[in-house]
Amino acid sequence: MDGFIATGTERRRTLKAAIGCVGVGLHSGRRASLTLRPAPVGHGIVFRRTDLGVDIPARYDLVFDTRLCTAIALPDRPHARLGTIEHVMAALSACGIDDLLIEVDGPEVPILDGSAAPFLFLIDCAGIATTAMPRNSIEVLKTVRVQDGEGDKAVWAALHPIATPGFEAQLEIDFPSSAIGRQALSLRVTEASFRGALADSRTFTLAEDVARLRAAGLALGGSLSNAVVVDGPLVLNPGGLRHPDECVRHKMLDVVGDLALLGAPLLARFEGRRSGHAINNRLARALMADASAWRWREAGLAESAMIRHGEAVAA
Repeated sequence: MDGFIATGTERRRTLKAAIGCVGVGLHSGRRASLTLRPAPVGHGIVFRRTDLGVDIPARYDLVFDTRLCTAIALPDRPHARLGTIEHVMAALSACGIDDLLIEVDGPEVPILDGSAAPFLFLIDCAGIATTAMPRNSIEVLKTVRVQDGEGDKAVWAALHPIATPGFEAQLEIDFPSSAIGRQALSLRVTEASFRGALADSRTFTLAEDVARLRAAGLALGGSLSNAVVVDGPLVLNPGGLRHPDECVRHKMLDVVGDLALLGAPLLARFEGRRSGHAINNRLARALMADASAWRWREAGLAESAMIRHGEAVAA
């Protein structure tokens, strides 16, 4: 069973056991401890700042900051923000995890190796528990698009209806560094394809931006062990790239994680050009703001029984 495909027989999932890890925050540079804990049916994915005693649901409308990561916070407690949630969210979405409590003892999820692969490892070690409750999906009914800029400098993202239930993504990036340049990727995102094509692709930056980021209080925990750093035609990491197009793969991983904040599998085709966390979140907000653009699709129900936005969803 794949996290992105609603087959009519899917059930909500959590983990069989708690599991945790310790690392460093990419931007804060602070030691960070993370624990994934099973949660009851209907709980959803919730982050808990254990140092502050604050729970923050993993929701698109609670995204507080999108500078180089996705950060969430409650509107009345902005100081209790939690950043760099996109990689763990991508892994959970790919594995179809619906209900989970994620405890973090600071302002940022540990970056680990800069990809989603360590989070998949934690999920696999803990094991997945399938419940009796069906999981519903969000079906896109018409194209929704957001854009910044014009012409070659345009940054945009769109969601389209899809003929075969599931989630497909097509993404193009374009960077001045010749080690990255223009890269494009198209993928039908399932658990298997996420594991094989996206999960181990790491976050990346340009060497010329490192000093500027650190002066702004960002990337304080960044290193060649948790990020790809490129300088013109050179990849500075001793081991080089994991894939020739690792950068666009990581950007697609980010798309998966950012759209996972919609809270349910997405039945849609995503297209984007130079999209990042800000545009991804704007796209999620634009979709949910247009009641005619989507509907809930209940697992196991026929087309005539699909539930529209605003109506009750059966438990």
